[in-house]
Amino acid sequence: MVGIGIIAPLLPIYAKNLGATGVWIGVIFAGYAISRTVVLPFVGKLSDRRGRKLVISVGLFLFALTSFAYVLADNVVSLLVIRLLQGVAAGLVQPISQAYIGDIAPEGEEGKWMGYFNATFLIGWGCGPLMGGILNDYFGMDSAFYVMGGLNVVAFLGVTIFLPEVVRKGKEAASGSSFKDIASSNLTRGLFSFQVGDAAHRGIVQTFIPVFGGLTIGLSSSLIGTILSVLVIGAGLIQVFTGRLADRFNKRRVVIIGSIGIIVSMLVIPQAFSFWTLLVFLAIAIIGDATALPSASALVIEEGRKFGMGISMATFNIGLGVGMSVGPILAGLAADLWGVEFAFYFMAALMLISTIAFSGFTRRQPRAGT
Repeated sequence: MVGIGIIAPLLPIYAKNLGATGVWIGVIFAGYAISRTVVLPFVGKLSDRRGRKLVISVGLFLFALTSFAYVLADNVVSLLVIRLLQGVAAGLVQPISQAYIGDIAPEGEEGKWMGYFNATFLIGWGCGPLMGGILNDYFGMDSAFYVMGGLNVVAFLGVTIFLPEVVRKGKEAASGSSFKDIASSNLTRGLFSFQVGDAAHRGIVQTFIPVFGGLTIGLSSSLIGTILSVLVIGAGLIQVFTGRLADRFNKRRVVIIGSIGIIVSMLVIPQAFSFWTLLVFLAIAIIGDATALPSASALVIEEGRKFGMGISMATFNIGLGVGMSVGPILAGLAADLWGVEFAFYFMAALMLISTIAFSGFTRRQPRAGT
């Protein structure tokens, strides 16, 4: 995740230097999420059959190769191809790593361990942009791609040498569940609905906070970058503690409470008028997200014990891909029609719909732990 974060602020510049228009830049960014989402139904089932370690190792190896390949890109099309392949690699790594955590998490401690996992995910990504900026300033942009590739080589070797395979039981070991089976579960439908809204919120914040902060409030790029890095790292640290909420309280209610925090934040962000007000208003969303996500992830683990951990995490992450791809595009339309403030109002409405759907689908679930 540090490697992914390293190139996050540099990739638009790199694409533009290769002649990419604004539309092409959008396609290059969306391509990563799209290819990642397309492979998820296959890799989730594959990991349930063949094991987590194999899939994660292949994904990290592919991620390393595509990281080094960025320096060879000489036009927009080749950059898009590399980005698509890296999206496939991401589909092999992140959801299957989540499934691995689900396999080893003791019953009653699912939230705690998913909180730890989400914390490493966010802290790694949050530290990346600062490192990428320093590398670019002192050693040139190619150095960022070499470091990203090197980090993934280290991760690949670490997994290959040290990570033990897990023994799966029940339906998961027999690979008896299909997407049709898991799609029939109301809990899965509710979790998918939540994930679409939550991922859209993250995508819209990353896309439109720089625009709103720069054009409406007049913040510098460094201040906007500081806000995003502080909040992402903060969200990771918070989840170390909020993950335990999922193990102590009603998970369904914790998800709903966290979602309400996101809705409130999106409604008040357009009223921000300074660095500090924007930071505080965004912090409401970050706290809400950090509260809801470990509980939602813990519920996915419970589904994974019924249907297969790989296929359950893949379904949950398909929702992430849908939200990250579609949310910013629709919010962009709202911003073009009525102003950038309406990107956040749109997000509040979308999160409200997702929360209502989650609440409705999960209403009849057993009370214990849900």
